[in-house]
Amino acid sequence: MKGRIVLPLVMLLNACVPASHPEVATRASFATSTLPPMKSFGASRPMAPALSNTDLALDFIELSFQMESGRELPVLTRFETPISVRVTGAPPATLGSDLNRLISRLRSEARIDINYTTNPNANITIEAISRADIRKVLPQAACFVAPNVSTLSEYRTARRQPRTNWTLMQRREKLAIFLPNDASPQEVRDCLHEELAQALGPLNDLYRLRDSVFNDDNVHTVLTGFDMMILRAYYDPALRSGMTRGQVAAALPAIFARINPRGNGQSGRFATRTPRAWSQAIQTALGRSISYRDRRTAAIEAIRISTAMGWEDNRRAFAHYAMGRVLQNTDPDAAQSQYLTADHFYARTPGTKLHRAYVATQLGAYAVSKGEGKEALRIIGPHIETARNSQNAALLSTLLLLRSEALELENRTAEARSVRLDSIGWARYGFGPDWAVRAKLREIASLNPLKG
Repeated sequence: MKGRIVLPLVMLLNACVPASHPEVATRASFATSTLPPMKSFGASRPMAPALSNTDLALDFIELSFQMESGRELPVLTRFETPISVRVTGAPPATLGSDLNRLISRLRSEARIDINYTTNPNANITIEAISRADIRKVLPQAACFVAPNVSTLSEYRTARRQPRTNWTLMQRREKLAIFLPNDASPQEVRDCLHEELAQALGPLNDLYRLRDSVFNDDNVHTVLTGFDMMILRAYYDPALRSGMTRGQVAAALPAIFARINPRGNGQSGRFATRTPRAWSQAIQTALGRSISYRDRRTAAIEAIRISTAMGWEDNRRAFAHYAMGRVLQNTDPDAAQSQYLTADHFYARTPGTKLHRAYVATQLGAYAVSKGEGKEALRIIGPHIETARNSQNAALLSTLLLLRSEALELENRTAEARSVRLDSIGWARYGFGPDWAVRAKLREIASLNPLKG
């Protein structure tokens, strides 16, 4: 079992939507909306990773031979035949087009022989069910993938049996992905990308990865160039199910030399491994239903470990971001200092433009709340295209709404109105039904002291 964990990094500012609201994002709610039409993204054009093949090989091994729990996987497992994917349950209206785009990318970028089907004997079944049903099984998961089952009811029965134990598998033949059908279109798509990638390939996540969905920081929401490179290597003819860690490691240099020739001459970074204590501290600091005191203690510990390890990369930045999240409601000025520190370390780490865009929502919101429109525009401006290129509608709409409030502070009312209108179409994809979009509009408008 492998699942996308709900971490608050995706909850821009205070929250994406009010958690207590009883409504859900149904297909009917989109059809009857009084807001501007929902916008969606076209084809994705991710950059190929600018990494040495030595680093790619190390990442591949760590991703492929260990689970997040720390359990070792004795052999490589993958599908050894053309892969078929079907959808069951009650899928939301946007799932079909998002799945078609993803399958097209997997075929063209990762060179995987994968196709959509309606055949009940498909290799991968995507079952669209309610969030409540998913959380009855895994309370902290937004979605998850499980081996050798096709339905959630089948998984409940087989949950603790050998056939659903990843460590006992020798090859992959049948898997099920369980997605929420009452979440926002973006959350459904994000789950689709991460869980289908893990159904096909690695089961582990590594916090050190800056440009990957195989990372529990949830910064990247669609498969990146790095992810496609890893999946392409996973299905290279030189590998097969049942190979040991040593056998795979011996084959990887030739594989990456062939599929990533630009990485042959680059020097490796040899990033240090992430201690489990740091990962646990981050999970606690950003966790739900955890006391402020425990979250703050955990954030302090994450920063302490980051400093002791000598990190100056995205992990050091993320520890300070987590502290900012903890302090945000009790000490906004102290939280601002932590966000600035996070941005400082992200700025020094290549490949973290999207991470900085998340931080910019916090820094920009603070500037708007202080009535500093010009400063907010300066902070927000460079990150709007980053959010757009990363196909993150929730982030994009949040940045646009902050820009709109900043423009109003600068008495640029017509521009503010135009930007706000543009943001709503993206907010409908990113946050879901009308009530959630309106809640986001109210939340960001409330930052503006002119509207206080």
